[in-house]
Amino acid sequence: MKRHIPNAVTCLNLFSGCLALCHIFAGDLVTGAYFVALSALFDFFDGLLARALHVSSPIGKDLDSLADVVSFGVVPGAFLFALLQQSGAGLPGWLPYAGFIVTVFSALRLAKFNNDTRQSDSFIGLPTPACTLVVAALPLILDQDRFALSPFILNPWVLLALTLVLSGLLVAELPLFALKFKSLRWQENKVRLVFLLLSAGLLVTLGAAAVPLIILLYVVLSILTPAKPPMA
Repeated sequence: MKRHIPNAVTCLNLFSGCLALCHIFAGDLVTGAYFVALSALFDFFDGLLARALHVSSPIGKDLDSLADVVSFGVVPGAFLFALLQQSGAGLPGWLPYAGFIVTVFSALRLAKFNNDTRQSDSFIGLPTPACTLVVAALPLILDQDRFALSPFILNPWVLLALTLVLSGLLVAELPLFALKFKSLRWQENKVRLVFLLLSAGLLVTLGAAAVPLIILLYVVLSILTPAKPPMA
């Protein structure tokens, strides 16, 4: 029975991603963003449970990727499509569809991850949940707008640039640390712990506006970290 628990949580990730899509296309991007956060939570716990219960399997790995391509592939593309539609009249009619470039590169990222033996303890390229959280934070920032960022975020060329940058990071040969704690020793986990502490401080101080900064911090700390993933 226990072998089905992680897969059930993965299915909840997928279901939350579907609900996010429903709300995005209904124009309720804020609720869609909350469902993305729920998907990310389920995505974190399915892997944690699989490792804790020692029930990982090829089916579970494939199911995880299939769920992720919806929750962290189609969903961010839908967010960018909707935001580009909101960003003003007089734009080329094709421009909002460019948001789905992220969806294409997310699928490439997931396929690469499934077949890359170097990514067992770390990542190469930006993980799809991190990419999606950046995009999903934008409607929350617009909703709160504590820092008058709406004109910047709703600039179509800024959104297009963000789409291209995130797409590139998804498939870049960039080693990034994973939030996997194999021990409680400071020396082995100092980068992860510093990242978590700084992230908590940013969230308390800036709210949703902290999310893009947290992902930027994640990338910068990974670049500054001397540890590299093993070569295939």
